[in-house]
Amino acid sequence: MDATHSRHTPAETARDGGQSIWARGWRRYVGLSVLLTYLLYVGSAVTKYSGGVGAVVGCAILAAFAVCWVVTVVRAIEVVRAGQAISRRYWIAYGVLAALSAAELPLAHAAAFVMCIYLTVATVIYLGARAAPVVAALALAALLVPVAIPSWHVSLSGSFDDVTLVALPVVAISIYGFIQVHRGNFALAEARAQLASLAAENERSRIARDLHDLLGHSLTTITVKAGLATRLGQADPARALQEIAEVEALARRSLADVRAAVANYRDVTLTGELATGRELLRAASITADLPYAVDVVDPAHHELFGWVVREGLTNIVRHSHASSCAVRLSASTVEIVDDGVGGTASGNAGPPGNGLKGLRERVAAAGGVVDAGPLEPRGWRLRVSLSPAGGA
Repeated sequence: MDATHSRHTPAETARDGGQSIWARGWRRYVGLSVLLTYLLYVGSAVTKYSGGVGAVVGCAILAAFAVCWVVTVVRAIEVVRAGQAISRRYWIAYGVLAALSAAELPLAHAAAFVMCIYLTVATVIYLGARAAPVVAALALAALLVPVAIPSWHVSLSGSFDDVTLVALPVVAISIYGFIQVHRGNFALAEARAQLASLAAENERSRIARDLHDLLGHSLTTITVKAGLATRLGQADPARALQEIAEVEALARRSLADVRAAVANYRDVTLTGELATGRELLRAASITADLPYAVDVVDPAHHELFGWVVREGLTNIVRHSHASSCAVRLSASTVEIVDDGVGGTASGNAGPPGNGLKGLRERVAAAGGVVDAGPLEPRGWRLRVSLSPAGGA
């Protein structure tokens, strides 16, 4: 699993999948180049108002503008998506675009203001709402400059330039809206990737916790019963065979429990855990004082209390060296007490294991508290308390 994440994280995978076609690889250059179709109008104006060397220069300026614009816009998109600050290199490229637009004015007359539409696109992509003053300045220039130059007046009637003033703010608003939608989709893709990562992590934690609780109890029981069968092998072969048969049955049940844990289906009941625990304690030669009825317990707490009993009794058999233990139940509490070596008079105890940590997580999720600690002069108590209105 780790190897699959060595190159791409879930966030990167979702982000890459959410990018539009024109914004990836060479396709983005092709997509942006299609938008340059409107520059053909500027080219036709160059050939109309300039001839000879002027026409060649005007077309060269237009080609340089097209190439510079595509590269600048692609870079602006990359910088915006990466959340980087405005760079000096961008302003240099923007200045080149503005200079080329100005150089085209004497050759294409008012038609050159069509290039301001492309300047608007580059500005809004990078600056967003802060591009409003620049767009306003470009619109005013498109309105006032052609009127101020008498030699251009003959070219204004019925031409495309009449709508440039309107096109500039319309294009600015459209591009701004597109960028906001793109950013929103990008943020949504990252949020989904993070949620997926958290869900996967939670699922791994759940499986690890369940496997610990399930296998820890079952393997402890199998170990105790196998040891008892070994001791009874010579003295009581029939009893030894019975214990071995129970070990086999328990192993099969443990396999089913593991499969259920992986499938997120756990059939844990308080009654079943008390019955299994009674057999476990008997095999470990520990005197058990366990209730036979669980009617006093709130039905909403049965599954959680079953996990508590399983963890508590497994730890007693594993670590306590106790001779007796008792389980006490009430509507919203379960208490397990033993007389082993879990604590000393000084109150020193070892650090809690993974089982107790997982149990605390289960109880906390149900709105309860875990009180675990040594007793004096010896013994250990595990107590779980839940709100009467809570649920497991």
